[in-house]
Amino acid sequence: MAILQKTREKAGLAISIIIALALLSFIVDPSTLESAVQMMSSKNNVGEINGKAVSYMDFQQDIENFTTINEMVTGTTAQNEQQQEQIRNAAWQSLLDKYLFTKKASEAGIKVGEDEMKALLAGDMVSPVISQNPAFMDENGVFSKTALQNFISNVSQDNTGRLAAYWNYIQNTVGTQQYYAKYGSLFNQSNVQNPLMLKKAIEENNVTTNVDFVMVPLGFTTDSTIVVSAADIKKYYEDHKQMFKQNASRDIEYVVFEVKPSEADIQATSEAMDNLYEEFSTTDAMKSFLAKNSEKSLDERWYKDGELNVVNPDVNTFVFSNASGTSPVYKDNNNVFYAARIMDSAQIPDSVYVRHILLRGTNQAHLADSLLNVLGKGENFSNLAASYSDDTQSAYDGEQGNLGWMTQNYMVNGFNPIFTAQVKKPFILKTQYGTHVIEVTKRTAPVAKKQVAILSKTALASNETFNEYYAKASKFANIAAGSYQNYLAAVDSCGAYSHPVNGVLESTSNYGAIDQAKEVTRWIFDNKAGKVSPIITVNNNYFFITTVKGIHNEGIATLSEVTPMINQQLYGELASAKAAADIAEKIKGLNDLQTIADTLHSIVSSGVDVRFASLAGQGLDPKFIGAVTVAPEGQICGPVAGTIGTYVFKVNSRETESFYTEEDAKNAAAQMNSYASQMILPVMMQEADVKDYRARFF
Repeated sequence: MAILQKTREKAGLAISIIIALALLSFIVDPSTLESAVQMMSSKNNVGEINGKAVSYMDFQQDIENFTTINEMVTGTTAQNEQQQEQIRNAAWQSLLDKYLFTKKASEAGIKVGEDEMKALLAGDMVSPVISQNPAFMDENGVFSKTALQNFISNVSQDNTGRLAAYWNYIQNTVGTQQYYAKYGSLFNQSNVQNPLMLKKAIEENNVTTNVDFVMVPLGFTTDSTIVVSAADIKKYYEDHKQMFKQNASRDIEYVVFEVKPSEADIQATSEAMDNLYEEFSTTDAMKSFLAKNSEKSLDERWYKDGELNVVNPDVNTFVFSNASGTSPVYKDNNNVFYAARIMDSAQIPDSVYVRHILLRGTNQAHLADSLLNVLGKGENFSNLAASYSDDTQSAYDGEQGNLGWMTQNYMVNGFNPIFTAQVKKPFILKTQYGTHVIEVTKRTAPVAKKQVAILSKTALASNETFNEYYAKASKFANIAAGSYQNYLAAVDSCGAYSHPVNGVLESTSNYGAIDQAKEVTRWIFDNKAGKVSPIITVNNNYFFITTVKGIHNEGIATLSEVTPMINQQLYGELASAKAAADIAEKIKGLNDLQTIADTLHSIVSSGVDVRFASLAGQGLDPKFIGAVTVAPEGQICGPVAGTIGTYVFKVNSRETESFYTEEDAKNAAAQMNSYASQMILPVMMQEADVKDYRARFF
């Protein structure tokens, strides 16, 4: 009945909306109504690519597919926020490739044929996507066609479908990359540097000018006689509207109260570590001890020197400076306490080559013992694997049962003993998958490694401390509620620091050093200017109160938004021209540079090896360099109205050298081509008016 009631309520709401829209259509312009409906329907879209709306549900399915691929590649289901962001970006890029790039490439006449794909996937011109994939390499890191063929043959035998999904991903990636390569080649080959262009580039870079000049800085004071009219600003705006495209953004201020553990909280954690230290140093039940008392569980990983630095450098130093024992308790700058106990030491290889026979089901111990006995008498391992193993897919290097090279980061769960096993001495191991008869056939050179148990505790704010900070935030929020003026009053009353931030985007998730603060951004974009938020809790230890000061909508910025910028631009141009005119009047009739410098209360400076083709990096005004390049020798020239000052100069000499070669010119052109190639997709996206609303959801 409750479900039925909810259905009725939703149906009633839907009917109300339809009726409201029907009535609204009588009084609202049809185009306005259409925009409203589109806006409502786009609320569940993460974007629009080449006219195709991408719904949240469809995009989420793509994310799940890429997550599966990521799990297969990394061997873990654990993902931090950065990895999740990378997966979302990969899913979005695949949609851009599918709905925009490959379509545009096809329209340009580019095709990737079936025979071509066969050659790229497993033929004579294997794609780097495959040849550089670690899954298809041998123990020396070299691409192995045998490994690739083994993988392909296992795809059809994989009942989970994961291998097929991964292979489909690889094929799609190979095809897409080929489209990119062909389109880029077509683009670059059409951007020809003819002999005349090449000659000009060489000449411009080899001609240098030696010049003396006097520069008068424009200064920073405002000249009240220079007035930029509203009409001039509007005309500039109308003539340059495309320069003022912007993403939706907000101008805000916020106060944040960070919950920090008190000295008493830190001392309590230190005492807790001290109380656990003796048992940690002596217990024989380390796994259960750490599960009960530590933020880190027992790890069977073998560490080599340097790898524990990510935990704590002091821990790493202790472990690899001692043969055994338990370290002192260390505390880092984040109030995390550590102690480490060396559990074992051994010479352990980084990689081992493994083969196995998998026996599923119960009561397989007797069969495993029998197989171990038969192997000890010289029976062929591959033949036994073909006859008895329930793993029919593993046949690395063409031999049944071969799993190939494994590392601690890339191995079957529960296979840790393979790193301490003797080479060519089979043994029995039980895992979650069943009973295995395992043999390590070869390994890399062993290095000194240790197994380490780590007891760790972070000093956290107690409930009392947490409540104290919340009370401060609550007091501020109560005073600030209602308006921006109230917010300012709360800042003064509570002695808080207000952080001003302009141009907050929908994608913003960090505020200063505080990350995962997307809830703050969502509130900002859901509220009007002047509103003040309630307390927004971030990461359970930051209390935000924020207010919206300004709203900037997506599209062309309004005239009022960009008026200050335009005013500054036009004022600078007028001030520069006026300064040049004033200086021209002051030096009229003077033909000696030193006299001009004295008259202008400046000095004579020298510019050596000034080159027109290298505007950047010379520390000189581009307008000045351009004027110097074409000025006659031996004459006083100027004034030149630059962007930072006004110049009067005399060219002393020009020299034509040969340090800039034809190869340099070709390399420079190749760099420009490379840059242009990188802009292909962004330009396509701009032309197709791609909308990216992912930040609203993630």
